[in-house]
Amino acid sequence: VRFAESGGGLVQPGGSLRLSCAPPGTMASLNHMAWFRQTPGNQREWVALIYPDGRKTYADFAKGRFTILRDGVKNAIYLDMRDLKLEDTALYQCNAQGPDKAVLYAWSQGTQVTVTS
Repeated sequence: VRFAESGGGLVQPGGSLRLSCAPPGTMASLNHMAWFRQTPGNQREWVALIYPDGRKTYADFAKGRFTILRDGVKNAIYLDMRDLKLEDTALYQCNAQGPDKAVLYAWSQGTQVTVTS
């Protein structure tokens, strides 16, 4: 399964980015879909989750700055990020999660976000 993440890039502190995730078929609409991020030498950490019914949950560092969105027509998941900080620099990846929060598929390439002044 490829999640085709995109939208990353270089941005200054305080800037914004929209990340996109395009899983196959109707996966984005039927599954718990989540964004994660990983920095070199660190464990991958969960960022945000959107449920099939539209409910959303966020990691504490993402609350108020990040928004996870779903486009049911395009079967895509987005992560709108604003007020980016240096510590947001990471490889961002999306995946489907089961009810027990375990990811369901192998990781795709992801999209790199670099916040730098």
